[in-house]
Amino acid sequence: MTAAGAKRTGRERTVEIAVDGVPAPGWKRRLQRFCTRVLREAGADQWDLSLLLCDDPRMSDLNGRYRGKGGPTDVLSFPRERAIRPHGRSLAAAAVKGDVAISLDTMRRNAMDYGVSEDEELKRLVVHGILHCAGMDHGAGKGRGMLSLQRTLLSVLREERIIEE
Repeated sequence: MTAAGAKRTGRERTVEIAVDGVPAPGWKRRLQRFCTRVLREAGADQWDLSLLLCDDPRMSDLNGRYRGKGGPTDVLSFPRERAIRPHGRSLAAAAVKGDVAISLDTMRRNAMDYGVSEDEELKRLVVHGILHCAGMDHGAGKGRGMLSLQRTLLSVLREERIIEE
């Protein structure tokens, strides 16, 4: 496992990226910058985020252990705090603290299935995972705000590139 992160003085603002079961990608720093941009664009005041890039076997283990579901999924989020109250189209100066796991195997299959680039699919998964860490949910009719914010962030950041294809 490897990690890359930067911490500023004052308010906590850390994004760490770890890799397990897949080769360390050459685009980790761009991914770290993208996460930081997402958090800033969403209006998050503080963040402490860790992102795990893994393979399907590792994701299957996490999915079974924490959700009781068999097989891999594309993204899992583990918020560390529940006191966040997002408002509308921003996180309203919220603190976003949590862990996000993304299966690169599933991300690649999703990209093929949806007919999008791996870069586009990775950005979607990152934004989705971060919004879940912010306490947002897209289930049972409550999700319009989350999915709307996700679309807005992806639109604002569409020119950003993580994976150079």
